[in-house]
Amino acid sequence: MTELVVADKGAEWRRLKSLVLDSVSSPITRRVYNLGLDEFIAWYTLEPRAGFTKATVSAWRVVLEGRGLGSVSINVRITAVRKLAVEAADNGLLAPELAAGIARIKGVRSQGVRVGNWLSLRQAQTLLNTPDVGTKKGPRDRAMFATLLGCGLRRSEVAALTMRHVQQRDNRWCIVDLVGKHNRVRTIPMPAWVKNAIDAWTSAAEVAEGNVFRPVHRGHQVSGLRMSEKVVWQLLRPYAAAAGVPGIAPHDLRRSCAKMCRAAGGELEQIQLLLGHSSVQTTERYLGTKQDLVHAPNDGIKLILV
Repeated sequence: MTELVVADKGAEWRRLKSLVLDSVSSPITRRVYNLGLDEFIAWYTLEPRAGFTKATVSAWRVVLEGRGLGSVSINVRITAVRKLAVEAADNGLLAPELAAGIARIKGVRSQGVRVGNWLSLRQAQTLLNTPDVGTKKGPRDRAMFATLLGCGLRRSEVAALTMRHVQQRDNRWCIVDLVGKHNRVRTIPMPAWVKNAIDAWTSAAEVAEGNVFRPVHRGHQVSGLRMSEKVVWQLLRPYAAAAGVPGIAPHDLRRSCAKMCRAAGGELEQIQLLLGHSSVQTTERYLGTKQDLVHAPNDGIKLILV
């Protein structure tokens, strides 16, 4: 069996995709898998193929490489297709040996080390001041950028942020019990300037409960619905271009938060807790840390030979 042996192949593809998405707990991973599987299924069904085989999926990987995607983006899409093959085999729609062949497809190796985008303190300040706070949307967008830059949230976390998350702990404002990637829960201290930006937006929009960041419709009407992760990214683009940092993504603001924290003397472990990383190595990559052989930390050890 190399094809899905059913009358309505489109419906079966959708059912198998749902099984794959239901097998992952992270909303971020589910979103990326959903995108990757939609792309693969659209490509696969666009024209006649030799079947759902290792050779076909390898051809799909070549297509992804031709699009200039990074190794991480390609590999997560290939992983999603591997899971699709497993579900097809488990449901009797694909021969087990074919599913095993697809599972053996190797990912793309990373070439070198990814260079992240970090804003300097001056660039971050320029971006923060770019929204026109005299409009209805301006205070919202400024508060959103302040939260990304000052608290290091992911865009999915910004979209999910509610007024109940904003509470006082140890006589300071924090984002409390935020559920992030892999369902890890963390509490994020909030700088006073971030709280002021949020207050300016929620006061102007009369937001007292529910989601903090919401769509603003024509006529300056504030919606009661939450903003999507995609909208967070789309909103940033024109502001980034106006601030002289085109191409900056929301995750780059999270990365910039980490680096500015370190430059201000923040401890690595505390930055790790702020960002919700499971390992300090991930935090180091966010900081773009390089070994300093000139000002080596062990030069401070002043032992004397006698």
